[in-house]
Amino acid sequence: MSKYVSVDPATGAVVKEFDSMTDSEVDAAVEAAHSAYLSWRHADLGARTALLQRIADQYREHSDDLAALMAAEMGKPVTQARGEIALVASIFEYYATTGPDFLVEEQLDIAGQGSATVVTEPIGALVGIMPWNYPHYQVARFVAPNLLLGNTILLKHASNCPQQALRIADLISAAGAPVGVYQNVFATNDQVAQMIAHPAVQGVSLTGSERAGQAVGSVAGAHMKKCVLELGGSDPFIVLADADVPSAAREAATGRFANAGQACTSSKRILIEDEVWDEFLEEFVAQARQWTLGDPSSADTRLGPMASVAGRADLEEQVQDAVGKGAEVHLGGTVPDGPGAYYPATVLSGVEPTMRAYREELFGPVAVLYRVASAEQAIAVANDSPFGLGAAVFGGDEARAREVADRLEVGMVGINTTVKSAPDLPFGGVKASGVGRELGRFGLDEFANKKLVRKLR
Repeated sequence: MSKYVSVDPATGAVVKEFDSMTDSEVDAAVEAAHSAYLSWRHADLGARTALLQRIADQYREHSDDLAALMAAEMGKPVTQARGEIALVASIFEYYATTGPDFLVEEQLDIAGQGSATVVTEPIGALVGIMPWNYPHYQVARFVAPNLLLGNTILLKHASNCPQQALRIADLISAAGAPVGVYQNVFATNDQVAQMIAHPAVQGVSLTGSERAGQAVGSVAGAHMKKCVLELGGSDPFIVLADADVPSAAREAATGRFANAGQACTSSKRILIEDEVWDEFLEEFVAQARQWTLGDPSSADTRLGPMASVAGRADLEEQVQDAVGKGAEVHLGGTVPDGPGAYYPATVLSGVEPTMRAYREELFGPVAVLYRVASAEQAIAVANDSPFGLGAAVFGGDEARAREVADRLEVGMVGINTTVKSAPDLPFGGVKASGVGRELGRFGLDEFANKKLVRKLR
């Protein structure tokens, strides 16, 4: 079977298959990226920003067909898919319009004589390894700032969304990107390691699992290459006793079940203070019932299939492990009859540290609710995780909610809101959730040479 296979997750039918590249093709792609870098880095800044704006325009022009392809290839409901495309366009446009402000030379206030300036420059060809769950957004947040800088891109997308990988390359080419500036590579894992090790490649960015991050980080470290790793999450969603419970339940359900729960920043662990436990549980289950399964190509569908039967099987094993050890199922929890990778909105409580669901990331539409005696216990449970990506704190007293938020070991936290991505907001985590940041001015600095220019007179 080909390495890259497009499967309709709603039916299980194989749609298209694509062969992996040969080693010589991969080497040629790296050389082309390096050759393009030598000229692209010196291209007029206006030419680079104009390219980014044209890419944004391409995304807006093709929003409907891109959303339809997402629905067909990874099961994202088309309404949510259109939202992803709109976000992608805004990211490219943000770096086209605001990005140049981040490239202005910085004059340092120094103690010695003369002057010192820091200049922001590109570093070379980069490898991007991207996942299937947000197949366009994940690419955009890596690609947009680096094309602005003058770096070039070798993009290895997930093996189950090859049609979208090709469409991204076509869009960027149609926008006028010079040959070699952006290339899609259907590479194997071994070939990815070879690309990272290649002297012409200067860095790698991966969004994926903790295991993938360890593998890529190991190769990058061995070859002294800069890396950004955006990995898994098990985000806590804390409901304090003075929270607006209906609002919190609605936000928690959206945060958990959007994209079939297949998001690193999904609200995976919902921690509720004892005083509002009963009210919140009732409200949340009522909200979860509204996330009914349906055809992802329908505009009315909120919960489509998971991206693969294999992913659903992993989730089902985690749920059954928890139930077998005493967890309570309030909703869902059973694989439906019929074809495809469908799994219902599921609500669990009574999950304990002995269960896989306590420590592992649940990458699907399963919410775990924890009853806690106090904010102190909520903080302790929230931080008792190998992950540290995002979090949310809901409470009527915003000052108290902020105090709780400040004690959470995460890279991002929302107060009376879930973590929502935007072009100007830095994205990233701590602990096993990875290293580095994307988006905003922080994303522009990850693969930049901050060169010091010193003059004595």
